[in-house]
Order: sequence, then C-alpha cells, then structure tokens
Amino acid sequence: MRFLADMGVSMRVVEWLREEGHDAVHLREEGLHRLPNGRIFEKAREEERVVLTFDLDFGEIVALLGATATSVIVFRLRDARASTVTSRLAQVLATSGRDLEEGAVVVVEDARHRVRLLPIGR
Repeated sequence: MRFLADMGVSMRVVEWLREEGHDAVHLREEGLHRLPNGRIFEKAREEERVVLTFDLDFGEIVALLGATATSVIVFRLRDARASTVTSRLAQVLATSGRDLEEGAVVVVEDARHRVRLLPIGR
C-alpha cells in the first residue's frame, strides 16, 4: 500500500511502514512541510496514496470533494508516540486494509477504529 504522512506523523511511522513493505513518504522528506491541506489531499490522490494525519480537517476535505478512492487515516490518540501509532496502525491495516484500498476514512482511537466508506454517505 502507498502512504503519505502529514507533518504531525512521526518519521518513525514512515520508516516502520517501509520495513513492512509499504511505499511510504513524509511531507518533510519532500520539503513540503508548509503545503496546505487541500494540496496534500490532491498530492495523495495524484500519487494514489493513503493520507496519514492527526488533522481532523481531512475528513471534511474528503466529504466536500466527494472523494471516492483516496483514503485517509485520522489518528485521534491520547498518546501520539510512534510506538503507539504503529501499534494501532498495524491493527487497522490487518482488519481494514481492503477498505483503505477501495476508499475510506478511518478514524483511529485508543481502543477502536471506525471506517467510513467513500464516497461519504453511500
């Protein structure tokens, strides 16, 4: 799977994804740390990547654009350390990977995650 990590996501999460065999990039690596959220989403769509973020605005962007294929994983965790994020992300990928491939917004919380298939409202 292909991922694009937003600025709030640790580089260690990106490194872990690569170790797991995924194609993952971080905005910081590409010098895009000031890229507006709408452009981040466009970049993810153009490159067929799943957005990894702590920014709740991405759920709204997906809904407003009527996106059908570009998935977003929004982390809502009390502990944002890379070890916690990778642990929760591993669980999400194991149980909801197919949804992410088809298009979904996944909200990851401490004890659970919720999946909204795209387009929102279908």
